[in-house]
This record gives sequence, C-alpha cells and structure tokens, in this order.
Amino acid sequence: MTPEEFRQFGHELIDFIADYRERASRGEFPVLAQRQPGALRAALPRSPPVQAEPVDRLLRDLDELIVPACTHWQDPRFFGYFPSNSLPAAVLGDLASTGLAQLGLNWQASPALTELEEVTTDWLRQMVGLGDRWRGVIQDTASTATFVALVCARERATDYGATRTGLQGATTELVVYVSSQSHSSVEKAALLAGFGRLQLRVVPVDEHYAMSPAALEQLLVADRAAGRQPCAIVATCGTTATTALDPIDSLAQLAAKYQCWLHVDAALAGSAMVVPECRKLWEGIEAADSLVVNPHKWLGVAFDCSTYYVGDVEHLVRVMSSNPSYLQTTADGTEPNYRDWGVPLGRRMRSLKLWFVIREQGVAGLQTRIRRDLGYAQWFAAAVDAAPEWRRLAPVPLQTVCVRHEPAGLFGEALDRHTLAWVNRVNRSGEAYLTPAQLDGRWMARVSFGTHTTMQQHVAALWTLLQRTV
Repeated sequence: MTPEEFRQFGHELIDFIADYRERASRGEFPVLAQRQPGALRAALPRSPPVQAEPVDRLLRDLDELIVPACTHWQDPRFFGYFPSNSLPAAVLGDLASTGLAQLGLNWQASPALTELEEVTTDWLRQMVGLGDRWRGVIQDTASTATFVALVCARERATDYGATRTGLQGATTELVVYVSSQSHSSVEKAALLAGFGRLQLRVVPVDEHYAMSPAALEQLLVADRAAGRQPCAIVATCGTTATTALDPIDSLAQLAAKYQCWLHVDAALAGSAMVVPECRKLWEGIEAADSLVVNPHKWLGVAFDCSTYYVGDVEHLVRVMSSNPSYLQTTADGTEPNYRDWGVPLGRRMRSLKLWFVIREQGVAGLQTRIRRDLGYAQWFAAAVDAAPEWRRLAPVPLQTVCVRHEPAGLFGEALDRHTLAWVNRVNRSGEAYLTPAQLDGRWMARVSFGTHTTMQQHVAALWTLLQRTV
C-alpha cells in the first residue's frame, strides 16, 4: 500500500467509522447482535487469500459481515455490563498510537511513550483527588493490575521470597481476604499469584453488599491464632453486581493492624472521583498500598487503558524488574522503564488515547457527563421504587440500578425463570440491552448507565420498554 493509497483508504475508513457512530446513535441497529453462534464464521473463507485483495472489498465486508455481528456498546440504548465508551477523541488517539507504532521497552526505545504515560497518569491522579505520593502506570485491564498487586503483597510478606525458593519454601501459610462481591478476576489473580483456594478467605458483606470490617477482623484473628499469616486485603470500590462500596477507611485500619497489603479495585467507581462530591465514597484511599482505576470504563477512553497506582514504586520495580544487557541504557536509574512496572516487557502507547480524551473533553466536560449518568440512575431508581410489582434490590451510589419484577405469587426458581425470560425478551427485541446477574442467589437485571450518547429520552424509553415487556 502506497502512501497515497493509505491516505485514500484511511479517509474512507474514518468516514465509515463516523457514519457507523452516527447510525448507532440514532438506534439504527439492534443493540444486541441478532446472529446465531457460528454465523459469521460460516460466512468467512476457511483459508486466507493467496493474492492481495482490494481494500474497498475489505470495507464492504466490514459493513456487510462484521457490523451485523457486533453488539453495539456505543448505542445510547446499551445498558449492559458497564460503561465502555470509546469517545471519538479516544478513537483518534488510538489511531495515532498505532500510526506512530512506538514500542516501549525502555525510556530510550521511545522517550515520548514513557514521558507521556508519566504525565497522563499524573493528570488522572490529580483529577480524582489522589495525593502526590501515588505513581501510576497503564496496564491492560484491572485483572492484570490486581495480579500485580497480589504479587507485590506476596513479596512484601515473604521478604522477596521469589528470589529464593518462592512459596515452595514458605514456612507460614499466606492468606488473602476478599469480599463475596469481589470481581471474579480477584480470585483468578490470587490463584495465579500462587495463593491456593484454601488460602482465600471470602468475607461476608453487610445489608448494602459492602465488606464487613467486623467479619474481616474475625477471620484475621482466627488465621493468626492458627499460625497463618494475613497477607493481603482486596477492597472493592464499586462492585460489579451492585456497585457496592467497601468501607476503605475501616479496612485500611485493619490492614495496618494486621500488616496486610491493601489493594483497592476501583475499576469503575474510580472514574466517578473526578467529581469532587463523590470522593467520600472512597474515604481512606490514601492509606491503601495500591489501587486500580479504569478510564476505559466510564471516562470514555477506548479499551484497553487501566491505570494502576502504587504508593511505593521502588517495591513495585524490585518485584517486577528485569534487566537484560540488551535493554540497558544510559538513562537507567534516571527515567522510568515501564517494563519494570508490570508483567509485559513491551508496551504500546496507550497514553495517547487518554491524552486525547482529557484534552478534548477537559476535566469539566468529563465531570458533566459523570454527573449526568448519576442523575439518570437516580431517576430510574425513583421510577422503579414507585411502580407496583417492581423492586429495587440495592442502593444506587453510582450509575447502576439492580431491579427485579416480582409478580404476586412468584417465588424462588419460578421467579428466576420469569426474570431471565423478560430480560431475554428485552435483549432480543433489539431495543435495549441489559445483563442479568445473581444477587443473594436469585436472578435480577442490572441497568447500567454511562454510554456517552445516552439521553434522558433513552432512559425513559427503557423504563417504558421494561414495563411493556414483563
């Protein structure tokens, strides 16, 4: 492809994306892909083309084959999972990142990559009100950030045991404490970090689905009495099911008392902290050892962009560093080498899309949208509370409302079947998309607000649709 051909087809691709976004914002597509499993695979050739194909054929197939098999996360009627916006500015930032094709092995390999990541993570630190002791790095997802946090916790508890015999030589059993509402990635991270399921304590929650400090301390005391060593507490700020908020201040006091690493998963709720009035939701955060905030969840940055912050960067680097001769440069020791801040050796220039979004939106613009989404959730919660046979199942501190339709005489498994049936009808209608989840052993529907194109009219239309569908 010549530079002129690249320019021509690049313009066409940008036009295609702009048209797609406009069509999605008008609701021209069914929100949930209306395709059977395997349909796209069957429509594509089984073998790669031997000869080069015209680029215009690629664009045609993108429109006719790929788009119809997409679930449209940017549709204003998307209320599933969590906000995963990709603002136009983020798309352009991602394009610039790919176009510049930087690979961050060390500072010298790309000074721009390293220093822009340093600047943008510090901008975000300031935006969410964190103190200046925190240093940030961009990981791919919160799952990776939690894994890194638990490896750091393990190494602090064992005095860097990985440099000797690792956990195989440990004489004391290390224990990790998580909430029953923690994301599934926390358990996975613990297992990958060398903690077995027998070393994972699931802490009960209170009536608001937040971790109970009293129940946690009972477990901590019992483990110490049995000769086990408390190692890490993973708190959640905005749980997946209900956006519950663990009491970080109380958990931080217990972490200090029992010498545990405190990691805070604020993947979703961290974005809300750009609004100063929300910061009371993570009171005590300054006492944590590490935390993760995902700008790709609610701030409009394209996936993947997960910011991981630590208070002791020297410990992180000591745990994660690698220093082969072919990567050593004269800048070592004076500039950060982000290969030593996580698992991958190389990294792409993710900071560009964060930089584009912050500059194009401004802090004020991002604050306005967060407040808007919080308002949508409160409006919807009030509508549910006022409606017969509808029940709101949890508090609404953020942008997610947990609801269930409970007709008279329906209980237990019959109620579960009813819930899953009407949620499926909503999704199959193409008029909206919700994700069901279990809470207290029973199915419910999560209504998650945050798509940047959603307006009040879409929120009201969703409520009408739900009442009509049940």
